[in-house]
Amino acid sequence: MSEPLSEADQCIQSMPDASPTKWHLAHTTWFFETFILKQFVKNYKEFHDDFNFLFNSYYNKIGNRHARAERGMITRPSSTEVNEYRTYVDNKMRDYFKSKPTSEVLKLIELGINHEQQHQELLITDIKHALSKNPLYPAYSEQLPVKGLSVSKNSWVDHPGGLVEIGYSGKEFIFDAEGPRHKVWIEPFYLAKHPVSNREFINFIEDGGYKKAEFWLSDGWALCQKEKWKAPMYWHKNDDGSWSYYTMSGLIPIKLNAPVCHVSYYEADAFARWSDARLPRETEWEVIAKSLDVEGHFADANLFDPQPSTKDGITQIYGDVWEWTQSSFSAYPGYEIAEGAVGEYNGKFMSGQMVLRGGSCATPLDHIRPSYRNFFPPYARWQFSGIRLAKDKFVPISFFHANDNNNKDIFFNDIILGLSSIPKHISSKYLYDNKGAQLFEKICKLEVYYPTRTEIGILKNNADEIAKTLGPNVTLIEYGSGALEKVRILLDTLINPSSLCAIDISEEQLKNSASILRNAYPNIEVLTVAADFTKAVKIPKSQRETKSKIVFFPGSTIGNFEPDEARAFLQNICKTIGKNGKLLIGVDLKKDYERLLKAYDDNDGITEAFNKNLLSRINQELGADFNPNLFRHIVRFNTFKGRIEMHLESCIDQSVNIGKEKFFFTAGETIHTENSYKYHIHEFIELADSSGLDKLSTWTDKDNLFAVILFRVR
Repeated sequence: MSEPLSEADQCIQSMPDASPTKWHLAHTTWFFETFILKQFVKNYKEFHDDFNFLFNSYYNKIGNRHARAERGMITRPSSTEVNEYRTYVDNKMRDYFKSKPTSEVLKLIELGINHEQQHQELLITDIKHALSKNPLYPAYSEQLPVKGLSVSKNSWVDHPGGLVEIGYSGKEFIFDAEGPRHKVWIEPFYLAKHPVSNREFINFIEDGGYKKAEFWLSDGWALCQKEKWKAPMYWHKNDDGSWSYYTMSGLIPIKLNAPVCHVSYYEADAFARWSDARLPRETEWEVIAKSLDVEGHFADANLFDPQPSTKDGITQIYGDVWEWTQSSFSAYPGYEIAEGAVGEYNGKFMSGQMVLRGGSCATPLDHIRPSYRNFFPPYARWQFSGIRLAKDKFVPISFFHANDNNNKDIFFNDIILGLSSIPKHISSKYLYDNKGAQLFEKICKLEVYYPTRTEIGILKNNADEIAKTLGPNVTLIEYGSGALEKVRILLDTLINPSSLCAIDISEEQLKNSASILRNAYPNIEVLTVAADFTKAVKIPKSQRETKSKIVFFPGSTIGNFEPDEARAFLQNICKTIGKNGKLLIGVDLKKDYERLLKAYDDNDGITEAFNKNLLSRINQELGADFNPNLFRHIVRFNTFKGRIEMHLESCIDQSVNIGKEKFFFTAGETIHTENSYKYHIHEFIELADSSGLDKLSTWTDKDNLFAVILFRVR
C-alpha cells in the first residue's frame, strides 16, 4: 500500500485526525513489539529506544507518547528506517512462533493482525485526504474500468420486528465491542435495499439541503455553517453545473449511480430527514445483514472508490461504504473491559461516537463480519462513509372515523406532531368526525364522485358470479362497518352464508351495524370485533359450520395506504384468514387525471367543506384559532407516485395557536390531509402477489374506472 508513495507523501499529515503513512507502518509494528515480543521473548532488544514514545497511539498504561496532531513533524526516522523496523520485528515474530506460543498469546497476535488491517484502511483514507490538498489532484493508482454497472430501484425490505439477538457468539476472532450476544426488542421497520447514490444526494443538494436548517441537528447545522459545507468531502462543482470528485485515481466525473461517500453523520441524518426517512439503528442493520453473504467491493480489489451495484435485491450492505447508523457507540449488556493496556482498545472510546456498519472499499474482505462495529465522531467525513435509509413500519389508520379516537390527548399529540413536521401533514382519519362523516356521505352521492356508485354497479351486475365463486357456507369478514349497501349485496346473493364478522375500531359503529344486520338477516350469525384491522385480527369462532373465510374490503380504502404499508396490511389479512382464505377488494384504477381531480374537487364545494371541516374540528376540540376562510382546498394528482393528494393551502402568511403551541404558515404552504393511490390492475395484482395472494377473478365496469378483485391466500 505504501509503494506508490514518495518519501514526502509518507511523512505528510494533512489534519490532526489523520496520520502519516509511515506512522501507520511503524505503529502497527510497535503493537507486536510492545504487546508480544517485549512481553514474551526473554532478553528482547528493542529496535530503537525512542520508538515506544513516537509510535504509541493512545495506550496510557504503556507510557508517554508524541502528540497526535504533530505526527507529521516526525521527518525522522525516514520511511526507509521504518521499513527496516518492520523487517526487524517481522523476523523476531517468526522466531517467536517457533517457540509455540500459548493460546492466550495467539489471541493477542490475532488482535495485532486485525489491528494492522484497521490501519491499512486508515492509511488509505489518510493519504487520500492529504493528496486531495494538492491542487494537481495526484493519483494514488490508475483508475480501473468497471463493467456492467446498474443501480437498483429505490425499494425497501421489511422486517416484522420482535425479540432478536445481535452480537457475536462464535469462536472466531472479534473485537471486544462486538459482544456479548444479547437480546434486543425491535419494532417493525423497513431498510432500504441499496445505499443512497450520488444521483440521489445531488437531488438533496439541488433542493437546498445544505441551506435548510430544518433538516439538520443543531450541532450539525452549526458545523455546516462554520465549515461552509455545500457538498460531500472531495466534491467539486464544474462550470457547466456537473460534479466531479477527488478519488484515489485523481479528479474524475462523479459516478451518479455509485453510493455517496465521505459524508458525516450530520449530513447523513439531514439527508434522511429530507427523504422523510431516518438512519437505521445498528440492531436493525445487523438483523438484515446477518442473513446475507459477506461479499462486495472491498480493498482486495485495489480500487479504492465506491462503485455502482451490479446486482438486484439488497445490495452493497457489505463493502463500498461504511453505513452510518443512528446508534451511539456504547457497551453491550455484559461487556467487560479486558485487563491491562489492551483493555484501552475500544472501551475508552464509548462516548461521543456513532456506529457505522458494513465495511468499505478500503476494508480488507476477511476483516468484516455482520457483528463488526466501526465508530467515528458525527463530524467525521474523511472515512469512506455513506448512507442507507430506514423507516418505521406502521400503517396509518387514515380511513378510520376519527370520533372513534375519543382520547383528546392522542388527538392533540397527533395534530402537534403533524404540524411540527416538514412538510406539515395531518392523518386523514381526523377528517371523519360526525360532521365529516355526513359530508363524506354527500360526496359519495355526487355525480362526479364515481368510485361509490361504480363499485356498487360492479357488485350488483356480477353478484351471482361472485357468490358462486366464493362458494357456500362462508364466513364473510367486513373490514370497516360504514354504509351497509355493499355488504348487503353480497349477503343477498351468497349461498347459505354461515356468519358475518364486522371489524371496526369503533364499538359504537359496530353496535349500530350489527343491530341493523341482525334484524335484516336473522338466519345469519353476526359477530363483531372492535379492533385495529390494519393488524392481524383473531376472528371469533362461528357457532355454525364454515367452509372458508372471506375478507370483504370495498371502497378502494386500500388507496389510503402507502404502497409498502398496503403490502404489510395485505400480509396481515393473510395471517387473519389463513391459507386458502379469500379477499374480495375494491380498487380504484388509474385514469384520466382530470376525472380524478373533479371527483375530489366538486363544483358544489362539498369536498372543500369536508377538508376544511378538519380545521373547524381542531378549533372546537383543541381550542385552536384556525380561520378556515384563510385556507383553500387544493387537490393534486401526483403523477410520479400515482396518487390523488388533498391539501389545505394557506392564503397568506399567518400564525395559528393550539393551546400553548404556535405554528407559522407562509402563503402557499400546505397541510397535507389525504392520499388516495390509484393502480393499474396489473400493478395491484403484483402488489398482492408479493403479499402472498393469488388472483382468482377480476370484475370491472365498462369504462375501466374501478375493479373488484378476488384473491386467495396461498
